[in-house]
Amino acid sequence: MRMAKEKAVLMDEIGLQRAMMRIAHEIVEHNKGTDDLCIVGIRSRGQSLAKLIHDDILKIENTDVPCGDLDIYFYRDDLTHITDSPVVRKADLPFSIVGKKVVLVDDVLYTGRTARAAIEAIFSLGRPDSIQFAALIDRGHRELPIRADYVGKSIPTSRRELVSVRIPPFDTETQVLLMEMDET
Repeated sequence: MRMAKEKAVLMDEIGLQRAMMRIAHEIVEHNKGTDDLCIVGIRSRGQSLAKLIHDDILKIENTDVPCGDLDIYFYRDDLTHITDSPVVRKADLPFSIVGKKVVLVDDVLYTGRTARAAIEAIFSLGRPDSIQFAALIDRGHRELPIRADYVGKSIPTSRRELVSVRIPPFDTETQVLLMEMDET
């Protein structure tokens, strides 16, 4: 059985909030404002981080940009095959992404497979003007040519390590931990 033990605290609540505020500023600056901008969090923790970015942009620009979340489960390429004809569920957002600058938000960028699946899900909804990617943590080990446009913190990790983002409503505390996988 594989267990994980805490190795280090990478970010406390204040550090996480600062990183998200910095990312919000970078998004507004890069896009020269908020025109045609929308924020889309990748379920599950990416949706909480997207909401933080949305709220920070509201504070910075006094503009309520569209914010939603995306379930990419059926767009993943690493699912176990149950059938030769899998059913792919269409993504659903409460606003149109056509012609918009879409900022995808996730907690940890690792292999790039989640980001690839999210891009595919976005394109199932129409053609945006651009897709940008924000990640709280970039831990390396890419398997695909994907990079984040906005990063809260880059942490070189080993494959035996795990980055655990803890944030409400999924967790009781707000922090980012580096965990060591233990073979027991």
